[in-house]
Amino acid sequence: MHNMGADDQVSMPSTPVTPGTPGSPLFGKFREGRPSTTRKKSLLGKGCNCFTVDTWPKEEGSLPAVTCTITMPPPPIPLAKKVIAEFMGTFILIFAGTATAIVNQKTQGTETMIGLAASAGLAVMIIILATGHISGAHLNPSLTVAFAALKHFPWTQVPVYIGAQMLASLCAAFTLKAIFHPIMGGGVTIPSVNYGQAFALEFIISFNLMFVVTAVATDTRAVGELAGIAVGATVMLNILIAGPMTGASMNPVRTLGPAIAVNNFKGVWIYLTAPFIGALCGAGVYTAVKLPEEDEDALKQPSAVMSFRR
Repeated sequence: MHNMGADDQVSMPSTPVTPGTPGSPLFGKFREGRPSTTRKKSLLGKGCNCFTVDTWPKEEGSLPAVTCTITMPPPPIPLAKKVIAEFMGTFILIFAGTATAIVNQKTQGTETMIGLAASAGLAVMIIILATGHISGAHLNPSLTVAFAALKHFPWTQVPVYIGAQMLASLCAAFTLKAIFHPIMGGGVTIPSVNYGQAFALEFIISFNLMFVVTAVATDTRAVGELAGIAVGATVMLNILIAGPMTGASMNPVRTLGPAIAVNNFKGVWIYLTAPFIGALCGAGVYTAVKLPEEDEDALKQPSAVMSFRR
C-alpha cells in the first residue's frame, strides 16, 4: 500500500461545502453577501412582522425566503352582548351578596362576617373570569365612571352600562324579596355609625377597590390573568374592614336596589356619593404612580383580558 507522506496534500473541493456534507463543519463561517438573520422592520405597520428565513441556497445569487405574519385586531364586541353580560354579572353579584346577608340574619349569624366577605369576593372573582372578556365586568357604576374618566371606556356607553347595572340590582332585590319575604332587612346596607364615619369608610374602601382594579385592568405590567383573584380578594378585605359599620357597599347599585325593594333609604346619600369619589381618587392615584411605558412593543404580553379587557 502507498503510505501518505507529509508532503502529500488532500485536494479540496472547488465549491464550498454545506452543512450535512460528510467531513464538513456543522456551522460554517458567514460569507459576505449571505442574508442576515436580523429581524426586518415591516413597512406594513406594527401589526405585521416580517423576518427572513436563513436558507442555504444551492445557487449563487438566489434570494432568501421571507415570511410575514399579520396580526389582525379582534372583531369588536356588539354593545348588546356587552350590556347583557354586564346585566347578568351585576345580577349574580347583587343576588349573592344580598342573599348571604339575608341568610345570615335568618339563621342568627351562622354565616359570620368572614362568610359574608367570602361570598361577595367569590362572586366578584367568578364574574370577572366569566364575563370580563365580554363586557369588562364593571358591575359598579362608580367603576364605569372612573374608567371613562381615565379614557379606558367610552363615555357614550356609560349610561347604557349604568342602566343595565341598576336594572340588574332591582331584579335581584325584588327576586330576593319574593323568596325571603318578609325578612329582607339583612340585605340593605345602612350605616351603624355616624354619617361622617360611614362616608369616610365607604370612601376609603372604594379607593382601595379602584386602585387595585386600575392596576390589573389597565397596566400591561400587572398580572392581568390574576385580575379576578386580586379584585375578589380586595372586596373580601374591604368587607372585613367596613362590613360591620356600613355594610361595605362600595357600589351604589348594591345599596339602591335593596333599598328600593324594602323602602329603606337611611343614609342612602352616602352610598351614592362616597363610592364615586373614592373610585375616581383611586384611579387617579394609580395613574399618577404608574410607570411610563417606554417601549410599547416590549411591554406587550399576552394576557387573559380581564378578566378585565385591556
